[in-house]
Amino acid sequence: KGTKKALALTVDGNSRYCFLDPYVGAALAVVEAARNLACVGARPVGLTDCLNFGSPENPEVMWQFAQVIRGMRDACIALKVPVVSGNVSFYNETDGAPIYPTPTVGMVGLLSKVERVVTPWFKSAGDIIVLLGRTREELGGSEYLKQIHGMIRGTPPWIDLKLEQAVQNCCLEAIDHGILRSAHDVSDGGLAVTLAECCISGPDKPMGVRIESHEMIRGDALLFSESQSRIVVTVKESDVTVLEEIAARHNAPAQVIGATGGARFVVQPLLQLPVEELKSIWATGLTARLK
Repeated sequence: KGTKKALALTVDGNSRYCFLDPYVGAALAVVEAARNLACVGARPVGLTDCLNFGSPENPEVMWQFAQVIRGMRDACIALKVPVVSGNVSFYNETDGAPIYPTPTVGMVGLLSKVERVVTPWFKSAGDIIVLLGRTREELGGSEYLKQIHGMIRGTPPWIDLKLEQAVQNCCLEAIDHGILRSAHDVSDGGLAVTLAECCISGPDKPMGVRIESHEMIRGDALLFSESQSRIVVTVKESDVTVLEEIAARHNAPAQVIGATGGARFVVQPLLQLPVEELKSIWATGLTARLK
């Protein structure tokens, strides 16, 4: 109160990742929370957790619990985020079967200047879309595997904590410079879902995009890989060089992948449809499920 500062809050977690690899899954929950804060221009100041597991009398469950603690600890140390509170809930079972290990992370960040807050949706036609970070063929534990192929298997995306720091610091410095028009982390659903959310989540009519990525990977991985340490940002064309210079200082990969504008959602050569159709699918999804 009485300052230009503001608080940002986020809650994150992914039980699929933790089921497949509790150490990695827990670390990913922490870094995704911090990345979400970075996307609005906030720096983390504290973390709380809610750790949900089956019976600790089950050796496998106790092993999962120990691995989750290790993963959270290592991520918090790397990002210099203190754990200020938390709770543990054991004996979560159905007919004797334990739930997936589910650490839920709540994180608070501080914005030094609230007027510089950045939102996730695309703002204007002609803005340049830049991907911070790298996309790899990492579909293990993904929303794509679960929803399209009906399976939860494979190896979850690995986390490079140095790369994560580089990408977050690049995003934060770009926001401090006032050049980012939007920023959205890539997580559940991969790049395609992130771009779709950026197109349809704004208060005005949906904004189309044209993406031409030169990544030499499978098409489904390009669209739906959940590789970590990625943020989709937009800048004015005149600010691309400034962003690239900031990224270079932080050793953060930065690749121009397209531009905003038009009435279609296009990812060449894999996908294209009217952006209004995307908005309709999202807006009526729950209704369709309940019929």
